[in-house]
Amino acid sequence: MTSSDAPSAISSAPAAAPPVLAEVVRSGFTEGHHRGSLVLLAADGSVERAIGDPAAPVFPRSSNKPMQAAAILRAGLDLSGERLALAAASHSGEPFHLDLARKMLAEHGLSPADLQTPPDLPLDPVEAETYLAAGNVRERITMNCSGKHAAMLAVCVRNGWDTATYLAPDHPLQQLVGQVVAEAAGEPVAAVGTDGCGAPLMAIGLTGLARAFRSFVLAEAGSAERRVADAMRAHPEYVAGTRRPDTWLMREVPGTLSKMGAEAVQAVALADGRALAFKIDDGSVRALGPVLARALELLGVDAPVVARIGRSPLLGGAAEVGEIRATF
Repeated sequence: MTSSDAPSAISSAPAAAPPVLAEVVRSGFTEGHHRGSLVLLAADGSVERAIGDPAAPVFPRSSNKPMQAAAILRAGLDLSGERLALAAASHSGEPFHLDLARKMLAEHGLSPADLQTPPDLPLDPVEAETYLAAGNVRERITMNCSGKHAAMLAVCVRNGWDTATYLAPDHPLQQLVGQVVAEAAGEPVAAVGTDGCGAPLMAIGLTGLARAFRSFVLAEAGSAERRVADAMRAHPEYVAGTRRPDTWLMREVPGTLSKMGAEAVQAVALADGRALAFKIDDGSVRALGPVLARALELLGVDAPVVARIGRSPLLGGAAEVGEIRATF
């Protein structure tokens, strides 16, 4: 058999692991690592720093919610203030979140029974304990995406679209969401999946995600994108909750737009267009704070909230014996 007849070799070499973004240090001993990719954009939109492969598509999870909310506005639903912030929220399930979600449904002849979110407990552990102690059970309205779903249902009512299939990828609303995501990111949607709440989920690169957040804060006043950014920044407690880093950051660093997503995704844009996005590869949210704080430092953010966000102590018994810390 000649060399030209020989079967081609198939490489069995594993793909390179993403770089370490954070390490777990207990009692002076490094017991673990969190790997991932990260991108920082300068004010002019150029890539200032890239770690790992930020061009590779990821599911941004709830970091896509500002784009979903902008699509809802483009489709004709007139939302503003707290209602628009809740439409872009992963809310903590605090009473004011649930009350407003119910009102948004009722205003359009809808009820919590119309939601297709999975029944869940409040996202915030303190709220979940209070909720259970009161004798409550998992409900659709309590799921952290219920504000987004209430707005999606409302725009369907406004346009005469089918509310029973509002989560189908070929539904007019979801087709519009895909367009908005691609436009904001400046790249095509690489894949479509299903998010934890049941809504279609569009994959883009982390660089595209950072560009999208940057485009929202720099958008023309009155545009759907700018309206979403302004509502989120004016009412951050409705976007997250009273004990959440997104709320702290938007409240304490004026002009900042911030939204985390499940599986440890985070995107932030500052008022002047500087932006960041990252994903922890193993999905561990415990590494999110330290990585976010370090990324903000590298973007030049100097505010007390950065240290608060970055603090992630490890306990041994009741004593603090270590921390999770960024490595870049």
